[in-house]
Amino acid sequence: MSDQQPPPHWGPPPAAPRWAYGPPRAREVTASYRRWAVVVTWAAVVVAALMAFALVMSIVFLVWADRDTRDAAYGYLALVLWVAIAAGVPVLIAVTIAARNMRRRVREWSRAGNTPS
Repeated sequence: MSDQQPPPHWGPPPAAPRWAYGPPRAREVTASYRRWAVVVTWAAVVVAALMAFALVMSIVFLVWADRDTRDAAYGYLALVLWVAIAAGVPVLIAVTIAARNMRRRVREWSRAGNTPS
């Protein structure tokens, strides 16, 4: 016979803390969070509108620069606007993603039957 002891009986795992298993619970959506979701959404709209306006104005500046050689500075202004548009694209993407996530969270919270606080 062997001198080894049989392994002890393993039962169910002990009760784990709430944070150990499963996804974290979402925090409550407050009225302030709802307001910021609207502000960030409108910020994305304003940035997109400014970029569209800059694109149209750059085309207008190019037409003016091509029309007369004395107005050649408008071509450089169009280039400056293109640089501003290129710099604004990452900002627009970041603000749009943040607004989308915030509005989705507000929508899911209200869909779950939670009352606004």
